[in-house]
Amino acid sequence: MTRVVDRGAIVAGWVGIGMAAVIIVSFVLVIPIGDVAVALFAFPAGLIIGYYANQRSDRRGGPWPRILANAAWAGLITGLTSAILLLGVKAIFYNADDGYRDASLGGPIECSTGPDCVWKRYLAAGRGPQLEDLGVTDLPSFTSFYWREQVSTAGTLVAVTVAGGILGGVAYRLTNRARPTA
Repeated sequence: MTRVVDRGAIVAGWVGIGMAAVIIVSFVLVIPIGDVAVALFAFPAGLIIGYYANQRSDRRGGPWPRILANAAWAGLITGLTSAILLLGVKAIFYNADDGYRDASLGGPIECSTGPDCVWKRYLAAGRGPQLEDLGVTDLPSFTSFYWREQVSTAGTLVAVTVAGGILGGVAYRLTNRARPTA
């Protein structure tokens, strides 16, 4: 046991890293459903990892502070990993976009590889007026807007995963009241 969390919670944090990698890489690479899938999986992933952290630690019966610390730790590690991977994949796509679109969408976008293509992709999708209302009128302002939104999403992902983790710890405590056997 460590001072703050049990060894089982540390192991659960490692499991959370693997879970985050599977969720983020699998779904963010499938562009049309990526952000929606990640948002939908954040809370259940937290629930599972928060519960597992205490199961792995054999924390039946308490105490509450340790159960919540285990769950929060595993949720935090899972959420941070998700956020880092999300931002990493977004950075790859942001910097490598070459304007390719399939013919049913009008063919390739004329642009310079990278941020220029992302900016023009947003404009081609008809989001120009919406962006102008937000003060986004050129590539530099778009770049600031884009990354501000991505970092905000990543922060929300961490918060939702930690909240799920804590609730998973609560669920574990309420469903496992027996004291561990010697």
